[in-house]
Amino acid sequence: MTLGHLDVIERAAGLFDEVHVVVVHNPGKAALFPIAQRVTLLEQSLSQAKIAGNVVVTSWSVGLLVDYCTDVGAKVLVKGVRSQVDVTYETPMAIVNRNLAGIETVFLLPDPAHAHVSSSLVRQVASLGGDVSPYVPAAVADYLAKTELP
Repeated sequence: MTLGHLDVIERAAGLFDEVHVVVVHNPGKAALFPIAQRVTLLEQSLSQAKIAGNVVVTSWSVGLLVDYCTDVGAKVLVKGVRSQVDVTYETPMAIVNRNLAGIETVFLLPDPAHAHVSSSLVRQVASLGGDVSPYVPAAVADYLAKTELP
């Protein structure tokens, strides 16, 4: 989780009555930590940032994300996009999500201070012993500092 993710969550919480932050397995990416650990770090990060109230943190591993949306009655997916590359990647999924379940997708741009930061970049910096604290919430930076990375 990066500060860009936190920024998007905070702004989404200001736009919607309830926001579900759903940690999922992405078969296209090798996750650094198991889902349960990612949920814990997310909860700690939101608590430290004093983002709560209307934010629900959960995980989903059965079926499509739109299935989760249908189960909880969500009508909108919020996706953070850093650049046109992200928009190009996310647009076909947004169309399929609308076709499959009538779920709309809203793209939010991160604060420009975080637009260059990706989870892959953070992983690379951390694995080489660099300081990731400018890019991630304190809970994540602390955890990464204590964890031996592959």
